[in-house]
Amino acid sequence: MNAALFGAISHSQSFKMPDSHFIALEPLLNNQERVLGYELRWHGAADTAPDDNAALELVRCVHEHLRDDETASLLGEQRVFVEVTPALLEPSVLALLPAQGTVLILRGDALASEETIAAVAKARAQGYAFSVRDANPAALDKQLLAQLSYAELRADRPDFLAQLQQWRALGPAALQPVARGVTDWERFDACAAQNVFSFAGGLYLTPRPGARARDLNPTQTLILQLMEMVQKNADVKQLESVLKRDAALSYKLLRYINSAGFGLGCEVQSLKHAVTMLGYAPLYRWLGLLLATATTSGYSPVLMQTAVIRGRFAELLGAGFLPKQEAENLFVAGMFSLLDKLLGVPMEMVLEKIQLSEPITQALLTREGIYGPFLAMAEACESDESDLDGMATSLCVEASDVNRAQLSALAWTRTLQL
Repeated sequence: MNAALFGAISHSQSFKMPDSHFIALEPLLNNQERVLGYELRWHGAADTAPDDNAALELVRCVHEHLRDDETASLLGEQRVFVEVTPALLEPSVLALLPAQGTVLILRGDALASEETIAAVAKARAQGYAFSVRDANPAALDKQLLAQLSYAELRADRPDFLAQLQQWRALGPAALQPVARGVTDWERFDACAAQNVFSFAGGLYLTPRPGARARDLNPTQTLILQLMEMVQKNADVKQLESVLKRDAALSYKLLRYINSAGFGLGCEVQSLKHAVTMLGYAPLYRWLGLLLATATTSGYSPVLMQTAVIRGRFAELLGAGFLPKQEAENLFVAGMFSLLDKLLGVPMEMVLEKIQLSEPITQALLTREGIYGPFLAMAEACESDESDLDGMATSLCVEASDVNRAQLSALAWTRTLQL
């Protein structure tokens, strides 16, 4: 590795992310649309191979904002995919990422040298997993093939099935094919039928053809009743009597409140205790989280997880500008911004069922008002096409602020055990 890269690592205190670099997250889905992990890359660089410096900057950013030494992994059971270059397969760089749950992506054209093959084998022995992109399995060294855990295929190519057959014939038995270019639900279902995981971009934000509208289930109706009572500062005993109608809901609410993400430092054992510790406004926020995650059928797990990440991201980004209660309202606005897709009905119909404050309603309908710009920024981070530079400038935030909020939101969602 060149001296400049070593210098950037050894002088971590002076390392600074360029202001124009934004992190993009892309979920990896199984055939049930559950999130298995995320690829982290630079915004707008989905089809561009990084150079050594860009790849190192990304590793440093992940290390600073996502690594949790207590859990010895980045996202618990979920995996984090990061594209690197052969020059980064050095102990001093790999030390920035935990081996558990980290998948290093390499391009096929970078895997020809014996030095790289040896470096992959050494990192694999330490517990790192590898994925290969843009590679022909017949052209890869057999020793290298045996080290691979994932192989990317292009689902938008006519020879997709031929690619799949070739990888399954030549790769190790445990190799998991992963699809790219999954731009519609027909392709997603075709991959799922072949037991191929999918990096599906923002496909999950697109309704399936023929999807039917879903009404609120009994649990969600009960949660809405509780939210309305909280808004009216109903007596705790009244809240408890309603909550007792659903023992599973009571358990889930207390589990969320006691999660590491809330950071109370003591165990809350009852709704009365929760109200005493939190107050009504934070309780409303947690009921909102329950509402978004209380769907029992016909929903997309990745959509639900995205709603929670979006809410937390908006809250964290707004925390430096707004009072605490206003930032908590951003959490509700961010989560509820996907309720229309979770329920399969227009947002106007959702708002007929849920009584929300005027600023939240305005943000959900028009992306305007005090909360609107933060919600719009959260949505923009989910798309490679957005003008993040312009939006960040209008909010008076740096790319580093956006990256910190986004990765912190991702890590926080893991603590909820969704």
